[in-house]
Amino acid sequence: MKKLVAITSCPTGIAHTYMAAEALQMAAKEMGIGIKVETQGSVGAENVISESDLKEADAVIIAADTNVDKSRFVGKPLIEVPVKDAIKDSKGLINRALETKSVYKDSEKKEEATESKSESRKGIYKHLMTGVSFMIPFVVAGGLLIAIGFAIGGIYVFKTPGTLGETIFSTGKQAFALMLPVLAGYISYSIADRPGLVPGFVGGALASTIGAGFIGALLAGFIAGYTVVLIKKYIRLPKSLDGLMPVLVIPVLSTLIIALIMVFILGNPVKAVNDGLAAFLKGLQGTNAALLGIVLGAMMAFDMGGPFNKAAYVFATGTLATTGTTIMAAVMAAGMVPPLAIALSTVITKNKYTEQEREAGKAAWALGLSFITEGAIPFAAADPLRVIPSIMVGSAVTGALSMAFGATLAVPHGGVWVLFIPHVVSNLGGYIISILAGTVVGAAILSVIKKKVA
Repeated sequence: MKKLVAITSCPTGIAHTYMAAEALQMAAKEMGIGIKVETQGSVGAENVISESDLKEADAVIIAADTNVDKSRFVGKPLIEVPVKDAIKDSKGLINRALETKSVYKDSEKKEEATESKSESRKGIYKHLMTGVSFMIPFVVAGGLLIAIGFAIGGIYVFKTPGTLGETIFSTGKQAFALMLPVLAGYISYSIADRPGLVPGFVGGALASTIGAGFIGALLAGFIAGYTVVLIKKYIRLPKSLDGLMPVLVIPVLSTLIIALIMVFILGNPVKAVNDGLAAFLKGLQGTNAALLGIVLGAMMAFDMGGPFNKAAYVFATGTLATTGTTIMAAVMAAGMVPPLAIALSTVITKNKYTEQEREAGKAAWALGLSFITEGAIPFAAADPLRVIPSIMVGSAVTGALSMAFGATLAVPHGGVWVLFIPHVVSNLGGYIISILAGTVVGAAILSVIKKKVA
């Protein structure tokens, strides 16, 4: 029997990671092929590939949108694809792995050749998603602790130091403050490995300090990573001093460079952009606010966890501080709609879905209610031309209504499970109406245009 090992990893480590693993396992079982899938999700690595697993494996599959350490796979046939490929065509992916002649080589020569080439869009995206995947737990933990602190301490949480509410609130603020350093640090890590961590974290911290915000941290991560790459490539010390490179030369020089760039070159322009954007958003009212909600809503549904979805989500989290924002509210509501709309459609037009799809629709209810947009992926993969436009319209409706109602949200995740915590959502009635309306619209459109099962 042929045997494979695989790793699946998505930016959030919540949905795609495990959906891809399950798809590979089911496909391999049907094909009579042995497979062990290691999931690198939000709780860390599970079902870890052992040395004996690796020795018996004929090939390796890496289905990931984050940076995965491949050093243990040296000498093995290996293919690397986005995590969605494992969900959309797991059998095809398995066949490609068994047929590949590309053997992974972790050599200095290959590393330098890779670094000397201009990064592809896929490479840039992978670095970004690595940063986002490490950032999200800080955002979620910080946001929810802030909300719980508010729930316990109310409006007096700021004025009563040492109380339970203020302690929880302050802890949430500290966790939230780490969002930008972590984002920049792990973007840099994805590019330059461990030497990129110090300048990346420092660059992200400086972005926060000087008011450059999310955009500044994003730029800091990439600049720090590629600065380390250039230092490693062009600065050579005598062999007797080589040991100083990783502990002295690289961290000190790269951190100094990123600090000078952030403070004297990027700081003021990026801060001006952020201030202008903040002023623009504060001035949005009525039709303009609804238009922003439409755009954000459509982005959340377009690729369900991909670049557009993550761009909208990260943009929204960047607007959070100690209080809720209309943008965060619109983004989370719109992100809940795709699975909910599909789940509703499987109920009202059962004859247009297979039995397996109807069963998956039951899970989509829970995923949608939990703000896991990726629950819509299996349906979109099976019928993209009908499913994606339908859920985009539904999410756009939700985004527009949420903005028009002026609903605000103080946490970046959690779905319906956080809506009834005091001080988390303003205009809760309008917010719920927004989600219901988008769900119904998306389900109605999909139910009309979807073809009956043959």
